[in-house]
Amino acid sequence: MRRLSVRHESFPIAGSFTISRGSKTTAEVVLVEITESSNGTGQPDTGQYRGRGECVPYTRYGESISGVIESIESIRSEIEDGLDRHRLQQFLPAGAARNAVDCALWDLEAKTAGRRVWDLAGIDVPATEVTAYTLSLDSPDAMQRAAKKVASRPLLKLKLAGEGDIERVSAVRQGAPDARIIVDANEGWTIEQYQQMAPVLATLGVSLIEQPLPADDDAALLGIDRPVPVCADESCHDSCTLAQLQGKYDVVNIKLDKTGGLTEALVLRNTAESMGFDIMVGCMLASSLAMAPATLVASGVGTVDLDGPLLLAEDRPHPLDYSNNLVGLPAPELWG
Repeated sequence: MRRLSVRHESFPIAGSFTISRGSKTTAEVVLVEITESSNGTGQPDTGQYRGRGECVPYTRYGESISGVIESIESIRSEIEDGLDRHRLQQFLPAGAARNAVDCALWDLEAKTAGRRVWDLAGIDVPATEVTAYTLSLDSPDAMQRAAKKVASRPLLKLKLAGEGDIERVSAVRQGAPDARIIVDANEGWTIEQYQQMAPVLATLGVSLIEQPLPADDDAALLGIDRPVPVCADESCHDSCTLAQLQGKYDVVNIKLDKTGGLTEALVLRNTAESMGFDIMVGCMLASSLAMAPATLVASGVGTVDLDGPLLLAEDRPHPLDYSNNLVGLPAPELWG
C-alpha cells in the first residue's frame, strides 16, 4: 500500500545567486516522498520503503511552488494506486512536477528491489565526473575576486548578461588563468552581441556558450559561424524539442526539471547523441537529492554542471561527495 507526501522546502544559499533574470537568497524546492508498505496498512513495518524526489519549479517556464504541488496532488490517487514511472509520462507533462514524482518512483523501485538505480536502468556504474562551479553575475572586479578564490577548480561557469560581459570574462580569466571556462547568458544577448562577443570569447579560452539568445528568437543562430560551441538550455526540454535545434546548437543541456525526470532524461541523452549533439548535464539550484538522479545521465558527457549543493549554506543528510572537484555517486540513504 502506498502513501504520497508532497511539501515545499527552502534551502538558504551561501550569500546570493544572480543571473540575468535576477537574484535570490534561497533555493525553493518541492519534495515528493512515496512510501510503500508490504503489510497492506500503510503503517511503518520492516517491509516499508520510501522513495524521494526533488524538483525546482521555475517561473521562466510558468511554474510555481503551488502549481507544481497542485499538479502532483491531481494524480495522488493514481500514484497511491501503483502508478509506475512508465505510465507517469502520460499523466504529467515534462517539467518540475513530473521530475519529482519520476525520481521518487525510481528511488522507490531501487529500495524495494534492493538494487542500485543504475542496475535498474541497465547502465554501467556511473563514473564520477568533474563538475563546473558557477560564478554568479556581478561586476568584473567582484567576479575576478570570486574567481581567485576558486582558481584551483578545473571548470568554471560564468553567469553573464550582455553589456560588460567581455570585461567580466577577461577579469575571471585573470583571476583563474588555468581554469576551463564556460559562459551562460540565460537568453540575455542579442544576435548582434553574440556575433561581436563570440570571437573575443574564443580568444579568452571560453569553451562553451550556453543559451545566448531567447529561446523563441534563436532562429538567428541557424547557419551562422560559431567560433565557440553553442549549447541549448532554455531551448531544449525533452527529446521532442531536438529536431528544431539542429543547425543552431552544437550541445544540449539536459536538466531533469526540464525533461520531467530521469526516465525522459536518459531517452533525451541517447537521442541527442544519435543526432550528433554533444551533451551537457546541468541543474537548477537545489540540494543533493535533486542532483543525485542526474549523475546517471552525466557519466561520460562533455560538460557536467551539477554544483547546486556547493552554492547552498546547508544540504540534506547523506549529501553527495564533492571532493577533488568531482561529483560523487549518491549513497543509498540519499537516493537510488
